[in-house]
Amino acid sequence: MATAQQGILDLLSPYPPGWGGVLLAGAVSTVAISACAFAVGLLLGTGGALGKLSGNPVLRLVLDLYTTVIRAVPELILIVGLYYAGTDGLNRLLAVFNLPPVEVNGFVAAVAVLGFVQGAYMTEVLRGAILAIPVGQIEAAKAFGMGPVLRFRRILLPALLPNALPGLANLWMSVTKDSALVAVVGYQELALATRLAGASTKHYFVFFLASALLYLAITLASNAVFKLIEGRVRRGQPRLA
Repeated sequence: MATAQQGILDLLSPYPPGWGGVLLAGAVSTVAISACAFAVGLLLGTGGALGKLSGNPVLRLVLDLYTTVIRAVPELILIVGLYYAGTDGLNRLLAVFNLPPVEVNGFVAAVAVLGFVQGAYMTEVLRGAILAIPVGQIEAAKAFGMGPVLRFRRILLPALLPNALPGLANLWMSVTKDSALVAVVGYQELALATRLAGASTKHYFVFFLASALLYLAITLASNAVFKLIEGRVRRGQPRLA
């Protein structure tokens, strides 16, 4: 028993020939990809939500198409399609201007694709949060002469955050799991690092269990962070329980 335990500890050691360091590096990559993709999605979602509520019929039609298509197609197909089609399209565009082709960085591609997918979901989350704001608050801000930017910063943003935060928290949890899909385009994050470790040592159960515990740790830390944020944005509001 002691020998078996020592063997497992050796496998998970952060120092070679252990694979613990590879798994930890993969976990860091997972968090970095997820955070950057979440930020990109938040920017796209904010612009998409405001665009849908702007009253411009053409813009709304384009955004409706964007959110409908992205939410209808599985993420794996989107990631593979956007990665290879995006790279090919970029190189074709460069060829028009007689420029050499480029090799898209795996991290940048992963962030761009996941952020694009997240943007569609965040558009609807933020649009719903804005619609939940009493119209009288926005009309009062207009009556005081607030411009669109000042109105968004002082009225919309503080009022929409309590409504949007649960949905945004769910999307963050989703993107941390979806980041595992970027392994199909060859970028090494936690899921790919786990498969490499298992294939090299044939101890699949050990490494997949370790990977599951790392994902659990990321989730628990994320829950704690979002709980602190929720307490901040809901300060002064009555508690439901």
